Amino acid sequence: QVHLTESGGGSVQAGGSLRLSCAASGYTSSRSCMGWFRQSPGKEREGIAAIWSGRSGISSIYYVDSVKGRFTISQDSSKNTLYLQMNSLKHEEAAMYYCAAEMPYLASTCYEKLWDAGFGSWGQGTQVTVSA
Repeated sequence: QVHLTESGGGSVQAGGSLRLSCAASGYTSSRSCMGWFRQSPGKEREGIAAIWSGRSGISSIYYVDSVKGRFTISQDSSKNTLYLQMNSLKHEEAAMYYCAAEMPYLASTCYEKLWDAGFGSWGQGTQVTVSA
């Protein structure tokens, strides 16, 4: 079982930036699919970005269209930490942000997990507030 802990949330003005972190502990693996989701009150959980790491550290990265060019997902395997750099934040992007993980993960892609949210481990979330 992988334990995930998010941090880095806070309050920012529209157009500002935040960097979220997600520390993984417990049973971790270099072969993984990890992602970021968000959910605001009254709305469904939304997948934002995912990163697939396979054998030899080969990675693929996926974003939903709404965050492309503004958000960057990255991973520091040496620290078992996932990041989400969020730039040009919009007021409507205020939400609880969650990281999720599936590891070990042996498939060759994990883009679909942004849509089916099929991750075995989830963090508690970190709140992001964006003022207009």
